[in-house]
Amino acid sequence: FDMTSKEAVQLYRSLLRSSKKFSQYNFREYFLRRAREDFRAHKSETDPAKISELLHRGREELAVIDRQGTLSSLFSDSQQHVVELKTAKKA
Repeated sequence: FDMTSKEAVQLYRSLLRSSKKFSQYNFREYFLRRAREDFRAHKSETDPAKISELLHRGREELAVIDRQGTLSSLFSDSQQHVVELKTAKKA
């Protein structure tokens, strides 16, 4: 791994971790899916300038997700999504 790859992996993990902070199922799944799709779409990128731009944009998105996740936890409701209820019953 070079420094850029390590930084990308750290950013990816941070995005996934921050996305999981959302109490609402739809928001949580949206941000998880978005992070996975964005990283898959650019995994073969080799241009250093483009990689730098993508990492910068990813860090900006991480800041937004962190802020929104905090707000989400402050104003969350106690209702669960149907998918969450089905998953809880299986466990």
